[in-house]
Amino acid sequence: MSTLLEAFSRQLDARGSLADIGARRVALAAALESDLPHARVEEWKYTSLRALERREPSLASAAVLDDAVIASMPSPRVVFVNGVYSAAASDVAALPSGLSVSVSSDTLPFELIGAAHAFNQVNAALSEGGVRIHATSAVSSPLHVAWVQTSDETADVSQHNTHVIKVDDGASLNIVEHVVSTGAHKHLSTNRLVVSLGADASMEHVRAQMDSKSSTWIARTEVTLDRAANYRRLDLELGASLSRHELNYTLIGDEAHVVSNGVLLGDEKRHIDTRLDIMHNALNTSCDLNWRGLGAERSRIAFHGSIIIAEGADFTEASLSNKNLLLSDNAEIDTQPVLEIYAEEVQAAHGATVGQLDTNALFYMQSRGIDATAAKTMLIAAFCHELLSVVEDKPLREWLGTQLDQSLQGLDLA
Repeated sequence: MSTLLEAFSRQLDARGSLADIGARRVALAAALESDLPHARVEEWKYTSLRALERREPSLASAAVLDDAVIASMPSPRVVFVNGVYSAAASDVAALPSGLSVSVSSDTLPFELIGAAHAFNQVNAALSEGGVRIHATSAVSSPLHVAWVQTSDETADVSQHNTHVIKVDDGASLNIVEHVVSTGAHKHLSTNRLVVSLGADASMEHVRAQMDSKSSTWIARTEVTLDRAANYRRLDLELGASLSRHELNYTLIGDEAHVVSNGVLLGDEKRHIDTRLDIMHNALNTSCDLNWRGLGAERSRIAFHGSIIIAEGADFTEASLSNKNLLLSDNAEIDTQPVLEIYAEEVQAAHGATVGQLDTNALFYMQSRGIDATAAKTMLIAAFCHELLSVVEDKPLREWLGTQLDQSLQGLDLA
């Protein structure tokens, strides 16, 4: 057993009074039996956990946010500080009609205990609760959900949360996730989000991961779409030393549609591992998946994009594109597009590229008086900004562009 899992076992022992402790112990026992994933596990072949498995984190504790941090967050908002819901930082007093938000502090819904591998099992065992969001009609104003880390910079802590979003038949919802830190904190976060869209429901979902570059962030998102549901999503992976996101879509209703865009920004020695899996199980479903990666300095990016069109899911239209720029001789990008078709009358395509900046374009820009670094930054920005078009809310799209540009300015492009 790894030192990390031993630490998790002690954390659960310290919470033995929880009402659902029995189910939690079952989940942790499964994690202890399987142990942490290693390089021989196909789904983790590009991500080494040797340094992580030697850590001994304690549970993070609640903290009070500085007023300046709160003032910068839009409303309505739900805020978790070090994994614990903060009523003082949140603002849910005037929610739009058709939207309800509740927070569970400890007990998990029984149906969410099940998990796929050790980190998901640990999340089920140690979850400190999460937010429950329910849309019953069309909700126009975005709801902001923020995870803020404020722990002592020298402390090794962990936090674990599980969240549920439900969008009823015919309803609509906009969600913006912020993952931020007020300092260079070393922490381990596991985060699980379960989203279900009813018939004719729609959802726009933005996730901006801008955590401390000393942190570890392991997330799993599960989205299920019923008949004619429409889900649009943008992910910006801009922070964390090690970030792993498993993003799973299951289209169970005819004519369901998914658009999923993402930017993976690798700099310094950061490691970004993203697994995108989409399962088409119904007629006339469609997906449009566009992801871009940037590998700079000594970073490593691993991207797995899988489309499976099940038997009977006829007339599906599916497209996956993963384009990457290698900006350093010391960076590494591994991309793995997968397409499996078991149905008839489908249109499906997938592709991945890894290349470098266009030298002709760089030469042209420099010949017009633009210095080399500025020229590179402009080309990289254009490469990434194209994907922001999936966000319909203009002020939000502009804010995301600003966050992306600030991250790009910090790249070492020499």
